[in-house]
Amino acid sequence: MKWMSDEEYSELTGLDLVAIENLIQRGKLTVKVEDGIRFIDPSKGAHSVVPAQLKVLSAHNRHEMLVQPEFVEKTIGTIINLHEKVIDAKDETILSVKNENAFLREALASLQELYDEDRNTIATFTQQLKMSQQEVEFMKRKYKLMWNKAIEDHAN
Repeated sequence: MKWMSDEEYSELTGLDLVAIENLIQRGKLTVKVEDGIRFIDPSKGAHSVVPAQLKVLSAHNRHEMLVQPEFVEKTIGTIINLHEKVIDAKDETILSVKNENAFLREALASLQELYDEDRNTIATFTQQLKMSQQEVEFMKRKYKLMWNKAIEDHAN
């Protein structure tokens, strides 16, 4: 038999020191004192610590707490079914993300093609603009020369 100090007994039972003192005074716990320290016998007095009504309920519910094998089988079946649904949902999500990625990849390729076409169009327009500017400059020089010659001819 192992004797316990008040603190150890309190930790074991969850009772505070006042409640333990009360049980000792009512004679519900067996105690001994050695070297000025009080020790409690945990094997005695357990009937007083656990209320009688709780013992009756516990004894009564033991038979009702038995789990039938059918319940266990149904519970396991339900858990497996839910697990399969989660896996199916995960697979659907992965497939959806893959499809979305393929769509985005195609859209990006299409935008890249449009960008390349626009860049080529801009290069063509820039070249045409330069040619038009060169033609305008040529026409300005031509008309300037023509007007200078006409002015000289008229002056003579």
